[in-house]
Amino acid sequence: MKRQKSKKIANRSQQSFYFEDYLSKNQKFKKDKNFSINEDRIYLLFFCFFSLIFIFSLKIIFVSFQSSNFKEISNFKNTFYPLRKDIVDRNGILLSRNILAYHAAIKPNLIKDKKKFLVKIKITLPEINTQKLKKDLEQKKYFYLKKRLTDLQREKLWKLGEKGIIFEPFQTRVYPHAGLYSHIIGQTDYDNYGISGVENYFDNFLRNRKNISIPLKLSLDTNIQFLIKSELEKALDIFQAKGAASILMDSDNGEVLSLVSLPDFNINERTNVMGKEYMNKITKGVFELGSIFKTFTVALALEEELVDSKTSINNITNTIKCSIHKISDIKEFPTSMTVEDILIQSSNIGTVKIAKKIGEKRYKDFLNKINILNSPKLELDEIGRPISFNWNKCKLETISFGHGITTTPLQAAAAYATLINGGKLIEPTLELGKNKNLRPQRVISEITSKKIRTILRKVVTDEKGTASLANIYGYNVSGKTGTSQYYNNKNKNINTFISFFSVSKKTYTLLVMLDDPQIAKDLVYNYRGMKIRGTRKEAGWNAVYSTGKIIEKIGPILAINNKEVPIHHVVKKTN
Repeated sequence: MKRQKSKKIANRSQQSFYFEDYLSKNQKFKKDKNFSINEDRIYLLFFCFFSLIFIFSLKIIFVSFQSSNFKEISNFKNTFYPLRKDIVDRNGILLSRNILAYHAAIKPNLIKDKKKFLVKIKITLPEINTQKLKKDLEQKKYFYLKKRLTDLQREKLWKLGEKGIIFEPFQTRVYPHAGLYSHIIGQTDYDNYGISGVENYFDNFLRNRKNISIPLKLSLDTNIQFLIKSELEKALDIFQAKGAASILMDSDNGEVLSLVSLPDFNINERTNVMGKEYMNKITKGVFELGSIFKTFTVALALEEELVDSKTSINNITNTIKCSIHKISDIKEFPTSMTVEDILIQSSNIGTVKIAKKIGEKRYKDFLNKINILNSPKLELDEIGRPISFNWNKCKLETISFGHGITTTPLQAAAAYATLINGGKLIEPTLELGKNKNLRPQRVISEITSKKIRTILRKVVTDEKGTASLANIYGYNVSGKTGTSQYYNNKNKNINTFISFFSVSKKTYTLLVMLDDPQIAKDLVYNYRGMKIRGTRKEAGWNAVYSTGKIIEKIGPILAINNKEVPIHHVVKKTN
């Protein structure tokens, strides 16, 4: 009993102790709670203060990001890797390169006053259709205002200060020389894939980023290209021609130094040029080139030893009949002429008589050997194909002087280079050094080649030759003229002069072609020491004249490039 009683007393005492302890703790809690409330208020103030600073900082970062139009997304620029390799000429001059450019996109939800925005855009970019823009602002969440901005357009849009204008970076292809190489370099699409010209032909190589710093080096020479184009533009004006074209190549290795076709166009402008006049006349154009074929006829006859240069061809009448057709000369020639005189004076009837000695089979085989009848080869997809024909009656006769057969100027130039370079068949190329180690097939002997060179030189120097206006001092210019009519319009001409000339130890083949040139009545020619005015439309009076002017301009540059002339000159000071 006593134990139980004492236990109850102990429990009560214990309960009393716990209660007193609770009270003391509760009083302390009330004091701590008051302090804690004050402390929380201070923390809250600090939190709000730092939150405002953080939000303000984010705003500054956002504004600075939006204002990067002139620095434009610095991280993107710092990590800018071109998607295509550069294209350069033989001297390392830049022809094509990828650069950073911008599209202007719109986020309508970021534009507060859309009416005011429409007015601003109308003033800044007048070409924009504001009615369509208004609909896009109402219906779309994101759209392009204008693609491929110029630097000036980008600057103007930036100055508007509209957050809703977003400048999207992208890579574009630029061509520093605009229209100078429009028929060669070609273009890329918006995705940086080649769609024409060299850009298309070498697309896989140019898009290979393994060695992105190694450019595609072409055989072209920008200085020469510019000078030739300038002279052809003058020819268009002087002779009122509808078009003009030329190709200059190394006669030994086939490297093309210049290829011009007029009219041309600015390849930086993404416009569709579909008219026939914008066709690459050298590679894709297919023409009857007239009397230039006479050289092939004479060369084959010499090679087969059927005639010699001094062999007389008799019974040359003014006209001859072939089946139901009549073949004639444009003027009266002697009834008896040597083989070289027939070529120098360009007699149709004389050439026909030489062709009959050759025969159809041998002539056909020879044309195949010099690639006149086949599609030409060059690092372009814009290639024409000669029109096929049947070797029926009179075909041998008409083809012998260049009628009834078509080819491209590229093929004609390459064939002439083959005839005069010692008889080695060359393959034209735009790629520098491509043909360096090639062993070309021989088509004619060196002896025949030498004879042809001698005769073609006389075409320029002989008093009865058809190319006297190309006799430029110091370059030993040789060549053959060709005047032909449109197949569907006899009143229009295609005039051609294929020449070759020497600079240092190199020989170059140059073809110049004019599309329907007119008589230059106001032009005074220096013709064999006489001053005369033009009265004729044949190639000798326009294509030859233009060739002479071109050679005068490009000859010194070729001499410097071949190290015949030093690139610097020492001038002695005189007292």
